[in-house]
Amino acid sequence: MRMLLNIDVPDLEAASRFYGQAFGWRKERRLGDAAIEMSGAPLAVFLLENAAGTCAHNGEARRYSRHWTPLHCDIAVDDLRAVLERALDAGARREGDIRNEPFGRIVQLADPFGHGWCLIEFNATGYDAIITTHG
Repeated sequence: MRMLLNIDVPDLEAASRFYGQAFGWRKERRLGDAAIEMSGAPLAVFLLENAAGTCAHNGEARRYSRHWTPLHCDIAVDDLRAVLERALDAGARREGDIRNEPFGRIVQLADPFGHGWCLIEFNATGYDAIITTHG
């Protein structure tokens, strides 16, 4: 089994520049007129160009303003401040302060396309610090 991350964006070139500058991903190849495969992430990432207002699902229109979704991506980083600065310089918006948690430090961001992201710098214990049960 393999995991793919498909990210809808309104502009492929702007998105490939943002993710390249923010997270160090590289444009690997173009797939037709409306998709770019990015490399450099620990899973396959595809940017999919879809215009704002087009049908996303069950008649709901696609929008790229900040939106809530029950799914977001966390990126584990070695240097939270450095990656945060790169992401902000690339056009991300910070959504709160860096928080210290039992597992490490975390900050929430929104990319220029309205998607939520968390940057996490795990400490030596990581999520083991918050285990309540196994299995």
